[in-house]
Amino acid sequence: MGALPCVVSTFLLCFFLVHAGAQNPANHIEVVANDSSPSDPLLNTAFDHFYNMDYDRAVQEFERVEARRTGDPAAVNHLLSAVLMRELYRMGAMNSGEYANDSFIGLAHRPADPKVKEWIKQLVNQAEGMEEQELKANPNDVNAIYARGVTRAQFALYTALVERAWFSALRNAVGARRDHERVLELDPKYLDAKLVVGTHYYVMGSLTWSAKAAVALLGLSGSKERGLAYLREVADGSGENAVDAKVVLSLFLRRERRFDEARVLMHDLAERYPRNYLFSLEEANLFRASGRLPEAATEYRRVWQNGREGKYGNLHYETAAWGLGELVRSQRDYAGAAAAYEEVSEVSQPDPETLQKANLAAGEMYDLLQKRDMAVRKYETVLAENASTPPAEKARQHMKEAYRE
Repeated sequence: MGALPCVVSTFLLCFFLVHAGAQNPANHIEVVANDSSPSDPLLNTAFDHFYNMDYDRAVQEFERVEARRTGDPAAVNHLLSAVLMRELYRMGAMNSGEYANDSFIGLAHRPADPKVKEWIKQLVNQAEGMEEQELKANPNDVNAIYARGVTRAQFALYTALVERAWFSALRNAVGARRDHERVLELDPKYLDAKLVVGTHYYVMGSLTWSAKAAVALLGLSGSKERGLAYLREVADGSGENAVDAKVVLSLFLRRERRFDEARVLMHDLAERYPRNYLFSLEEANLFRASGRLPEAATEYRRVWQNGREGKYGNLHYETAAWGLGELVRSQRDYAGAAAAYEEVSEVSQPDPETLQKANLAAGEMYDLLQKRDMAVRKYETVLAENASTPPAEKARQHMKEAYRE
């Protein structure tokens, strides 16, 4: 891949981590400006619903906050984040596994709702208008600069994952980082600004030399150590970005193979937001990554059971069954893996992509178990669900020739 696409994907990865959250590992993340006003109970409630993935209620509550705080771009950014995250979740565009490399540039998801797209653009324009008005009056207004960086970051995410406009997304992403660096120049104690900047420092510091050279053309640099230090400051603080920083820090600690440290962060968030199954699911993923397979299996099963008991509402907790299937499959327990994959279809409205992958994997397990008729039926189900996906192509191949490892 050339240098410029690498730069594009790197910045989009940064903003995906900070603003989108994900299914594996995961959280729904938002950056908001410092607020010196008295605590707003409705705003706190909205954040609680947001982090618990109750997007409908969060949107409604952020709308009420925005209506009361007219002229405040931070309030508009809160609403923008909730609307955008809800739509990305509905589109199936929030699986961080797709963002681990540059391949996500070519991926397509379920189309966005045209009405929601227009709403998002309207909110972006509304926030930008407020920010520019404040900056005309005072070019060094740190809250306005910070809010503009948040709006640019949100729009970068939107243009990338919804409009698939990569270079427009890159421009906004670079602008957001520069805005937050400017905030820290003006006020080094403005802790929330260190979330975006710290994330960028770490990612830039992790690039190959050729990619670092490309990024340097934009006047940007990075340091893994400095990035982690910034994120720890935010995570240990009491600001609105503490949750966000814990999630991003956990992702990076996992990359550094510091699994136990990452798991402590996820466990803390899972206890704080019990309806967000993704935190507990990531605990299981971290157990698995560190080689603690029995604990991982137990956690996957716990998430699955909680979902069956209705503790996650209609969220896609079936990914826990998929994770358990993958774990058991790695142990060559093909019967156990097939049973886990089959559980995905027990959910009333499973995520279509997860369901199709699970049906394909179950068919492969049946082939390995010498149950060819059951395998073929699974492959037929995969094709009936959507015949134009990568799992469908594999199903066609397995229809012709039984799967073998």
